Amino acid sequence: MADDKNNEKDSDDKKPKGSLVTKILLFGVLPLMTVIVLVVGTLFFAGVLSGGGGHAADIAAEDHEAEGDEESGGEILPAIYLPIDPAFVVNFASQGKARFLQVTVEVMTRDPLMSDQITLHMPVIRNNLMLLFSSQSYDGVSTLEGKESLREEALEVVQQILEEETGDPGIEAVYFTSFVMQ
Repeated sequence: MADDKNNEKDSDDKKPKGSLVTKILLFGVLPLMTVIVLVVGTLFFAGVLSGGGGHAADIAAEDHEAEGDEESGGEILPAIYLPIDPAFVVNFASQGKARFLQVTVEVMTRDPLMSDQITLHMPVIRNNLMLLFSSQSYDGVSTLEGKESLREEALEVVQQILEEETGDPGIEAVYFTSFVMQ
């Protein structure tokens, strides 16, 4: 019996030590190691750590640059937005009522030299856009499709003027930054 009590005492002494080490491993070290592995793995695949990941992003960037090289023969330049100030204000008749349209327009180009050409030919651009806007009907431009169609027509008008004057359509887009109808 005395041996049984000594064996119980020895097993009780060993049991808490083993369970304490297990608790430290399970609740302290293991979660810490998991967090470290996740952070390092994320940084590696994001390309922050050298030699790691970001490979898909690098390939996509190279493909995009290659497409730009094919189209323009060089690198893709950042967009340049030029306002056509002041805003256009035109009136048009709708069901016997006088209606007004106020449109603020900006054009987008990537050619830094084109901004001077746009400024030089601004009187013609403003004139032709004014004629375009005043020829619209209230019902035609009151819908989203109508506004989008008008924006595309304005792009064509400006590109045609620049093509005639400079030999280059020069702009990629026309944007309405304000569009008020009354």
